[in-house]
Amino acid sequence: MKIKSVELETVCGITSQLPDNTLPEVAFAGKSNVGKSSLINTVMQRKSLARTSAQPGKTQTINFYNINNEIYLVDLPGYGYARASKTETEKWGEMIERYLANSEMLSCIFLLVDIRHEPGEHDKQMFEWIDYMGLQPIVICTKADKLKRSQIDSHLKAIRKGLGADEDTIIIPFSSVTKQGLDDVWDFMDQVIENEKEE
Repeated sequence: MKIKSVELETVCGITSQLPDNTLPEVAFAGKSNVGKSSLINTVMQRKSLARTSAQPGKTQTINFYNINNEIYLVDLPGYGYARASKTETEKWGEMIERYLANSEMLSCIFLLVDIRHEPGEHDKQMFEWIDYMGLQPIVICTKADKLKRSQIDSHLKAIRKGLGADEDTIIIPFSSVTKQGLDDVWDFMDQVIENEKEE
């Protein structure tokens, strides 16, 4: 995929109505501080469109980025932020669920997990929820540059097992530092665009 133009087109808060988009959407979900904003900036080839922060829980809205007027990249709020109040956490969860349940243009969802750690309870719940919604999640294991190359396979196996993912589930090691896995993400986005054109 060649990125020619990117525009943050819609920002949805807790009470906002979801946009009535006509282009296909690919969504990115992951717990707070998993490296989602860094990954999204890498995918869009922009330094700071998605705001990165050392403070988790920064994305509190659903952000729709129009890429090349062909596809929307949808940045979902980070979940599992320990310092957020229970009410806030529930609201973010409801936003994500509402989007997954109601978006008519959602074609693909990437679930981000940190390659260094086994999936947590929130990751498992999100994986199961996406699966329950009839969407096949693509798992992206972020921060791959933090491991030695020889460690990556064993960590990917542990993540597959921890999520309860079957052998058909695609799991991609990714690094926003080395750009490992970037072409894979672009290829999936290109496939979504092609599928939409064929329908």
